[in-house]
Amino acid sequence: MDKMQEDVRRRAGGRAERPTQRDPERTRASILAAATKEFAENGIGGARVDAIAERAGTNKRMLYHYFGDKEQLYLAVLEEAYVGIRTAEKSVNLSDLEPEQGIAELAMFTWRYFLEHPEFLSLLGTENLHRARWLRQSTRLKELHSHFIGKLSDLLDRGKAKGLFRADIDPLNVYLTIAALGYFYVSNQYTLSTIFGRDLMEEANVEAWERHIVHVTLASIRR
Repeated sequence: MDKMQEDVRRRAGGRAERPTQRDPERTRASILAAATKEFAENGIGGARVDAIAERAGTNKRMLYHYFGDKEQLYLAVLEEAYVGIRTAEKSVNLSDLEPEQGIAELAMFTWRYFLEHPEFLSLLGTENLHRARWLRQSTRLKELHSHFIGKLSDLLDRGKAKGLFRADIDPLNVYLTIAALGYFYVSNQYTLSTIFGRDLMEEANVEAWERHIVHVTLASIRR
């Protein structure tokens, strides 16, 4: 009877231990999600490991186990942020679109991604304050270059061949124009809304700015 009870206890104990052992990816993902919020809100200097662990529903020991220390976790968060936008970019098939439509779709995609992922812009702001100190350490980012530049170049070439776009267009400048128009609006929404007395994030204003981004971008490259 004692042996039977011991077997029951052992089996129960095994079941209790398995979730942690068999689901490391979920734990790691929870830590990354929590860290993304903490770093986006407080930067790398103000972020606290205790707060990240609490947000993730785990403990500091697990955080250090998966990521080593706060700086390595911050770098992992940056890399995941870039993975997110690079993965999402693949949904825009520029090669299947007419030149002007392709530019419009790229502009709208970028703008909407910024709206849906303000944490990405916050992380970029933090990293630029530190002059890309951690980003330069990433070996992974070399594999995450935007496929848009190559596809955008092909799209612009098709537009040039049809006489729609200027011959001297730099694809990177086009991409920077789109990104800059969206980034500035979202990252400065609170100060701009306060200074000008208009809620920039009201739906009508957001939709109007999307149209403006498309119009400005196309106007800057048309012949």
